[in-house]
Amino acid sequence: MDRKPVHVAMFSGGASSAYVAYQMVQAHGKDNCILFFTNTLWEDEDNYRFMYEVADYIGIDISERVDGRTPEEVFYDVRFLGNSRLAKCSEELKVKQTMIFIEEELRNERGLEPILYFGIGPHETHRSDNLKSFYEHYPIEPVETRFPMIETFKEDMNVKEIIEKDWGIKLPRMYDLGFSHANCAGRCVRGGFQHYAQLYHVWPDQYAKQEQMEEDFRAHFEKNVSILKKDGKPYTLKEYRLKMDNEGVHNFLKEVDDTVPCVCSFS
Repeated sequence: MDRKPVHVAMFSGGASSAYVAYQMVQAHGKDNCILFFTNTLWEDEDNYRFMYEVADYIGIDISERVDGRTPEEVFYDVRFLGNSRLAKCSEELKVKQTMIFIEEELRNERGLEPILYFGIGPHETHRSDNLKSFYEHYPIEPVETRFPMIETFKEDMNVKEIIEKDWGIKLPRMYDLGFSHANCAGRCVRGGFQHYAQLYHVWPDQYAKQEQMEEDFRAHFEKNVSILKKDGKPYTLKEYRLKMDNEGVHNFLKEVDDTVPCVCSFS
């Protein structure tokens, strides 16, 4: 069956995904475009402000889908604490909701064939390759994916400046706090050592929530597990915090992370 194409921006709350969404709508028209957002329920409140201001500027509503669980609830359901190598929260709250949207809502109910747009830049071609491969093999039928920041626009384009100066929209506050992405209000389990040092430095309350979640999970399941790993072994956020307190958090802010980017991060 022939389906009418529909252009879907994977709208994450990041600057690049916002710019890609705007250009997509300019090229294909509002009636042929969708802003798609999967909500983990851990998002920072300023992400919502940014996203709705961008949607208003572009002129189309956000199509939001939500599983209903937080990442922490997913960890308990699957009895596995997410970490930098494996995070079931992404699979359950983001990927699964996207697949339901594609197969059930767009293809089956509305007779539409999605073309997905991601705000991934030239420095992350490994991620675009992974996403392209995923959407070629895992849906019932392959889904076309596009990466305009790699394939179309100039590499040196400063989309953050365009959004703030030309659009008049302030970027999400997590950029000002020094984070590379705004996933889960800093509580991304794939963040790595530098990310958690930054979180402890600028947002200790959020670090405390994540540390408590980890301690509660360890106690509940009586397992020696952790979000971070050191020398191949569990290394808890409590241990890391005590080390940062002892040696000074500034000594850890440039820690090199050997982590796998989260599928949530389309910023």
